[in-house]
Order: sequence, then structure tokens, then C-alpha cells
Amino acid sequence: MSYWNEKHFQVFETPGLEARMAALTEKVRPKFEELGEQYSAYFSGITGEEFYPHVAKHMRRTVNPPNDSWVAFAPHKRGYKAVPHFQIGLWDSHVFIILAVIYEASGKSAMAERLLESKQLANLPEDMVVSGDHMKPEAHSIGELGKEGVENLLCRLRDVKKGEFVIGRHLQREDADRLTKSQFDELAEKTFDELLPLYSIMLNRQ
Repeated sequence: MSYWNEKHFQVFETPGLEARMAALTEKVRPKFEELGEQYSAYFSGITGEEFYPHVAKHMRRTVNPPNDSWVAFAPHKRGYKAVPHFQIGLWDSHVFIILAVIYEASGKSAMAERLLESKQLANLPEDMVVSGDHMKPEAHSIGELGKEGVENLLCRLRDVKKGEFVIGRHLQREDADRLTKSQFDELAEKTFDELLPLYSIMLNRQ
């Protein structure tokens, strides 16, 4: 049986804030709670630092329904946005498995500089995707962007206050429907294992 299926993606086609939030709470949030427990333990074990899950609650929304949702993982109990963090989440088009530095993060410039100086990005598979905006579903593969395109995103992270850097894998809606829980876990762990060296570089721990 597939771990993600049409009912999960269709949540984001539900009209209206109240109805969509109800559908999200019923159909998607239990998945994020489960993944939150599983992968916070995974990151704690692999890094030696206690990680905490943060399931999106979308509490600030009063009119517009959310177009995506997620569980984030970070070594901070109270929040994750101010530090590099990992996420598993959904848009209506795909599942994302990512490492993100978003605009609230402190020390972004130094993180970007360390990544620019590192050779680690060149070692990543070309099917990994990158983006400069975590609020948009679109991303481009490393293969498409090439070295220069990725470096441009890192320069923006370094130089622009609103700059962000999001990297990981997207699993398209129709492909997600084919994966069992164990197959999804295999993909998620492979992706996180490939991203952890970047995380260490961001935090200057390599």
C-alpha cells in the first residue's frame, strides 16, 4: 500500500480555510506526527544532538488556506526557522524532502560563504533540486542549473536579506503514489544522508 496517495494531495484542492484546515488535520497531520517522531530520532542518532519535530500548524492564517504543509526537524525545541533545518512536506504537486536556510536564519552570509568555498555541492547527485524561495513549489535540478546557477543562489543567500537556499528532492504526486512506507523511508534517508555534510558545513562543523 502506498504511503502517500491522492487523498493527501487533494487536501490542497479543498476550498476555504476552515475546510482545508479540517482536511489537513484529519488526513495529512497524522503522517507528519508519525514522521516527526521517526526522523527526529533519526537525526538525533546520526548527529549526536537532540532534534525536535515541528509540525506546521498554520496558526497565523485567517483568510487564505495553506498551499503546502510540512514537518521540520531542528535541534531547537521552540522553533526551527532561525537555523538550518530539514523538512518533509507536501504541495499539491509533490512531496519534498529538503534542507533549508530561510530568511529568518541568522548567520546566513557565513553559511553561504562556507558552501561556496566547499566542494561538497559538486558531489551531490544531479537529480537533487534547489530553490531560492521556500514559499514557492518550483525548484530546478542541480543538473539543469549547473555549477554557476547553484552558486548564484548561494550568492543571493549571502548578499540579499530575503535570500534563501533550499536543497533536496521532490517526489512528484504520481510517483509518490507508487511508494510503500519502506520505499519512501529509503528515499528520505538516502536524501538526508546526502544532505547532512552540507548541514555540517553550514554550521562550520565539517
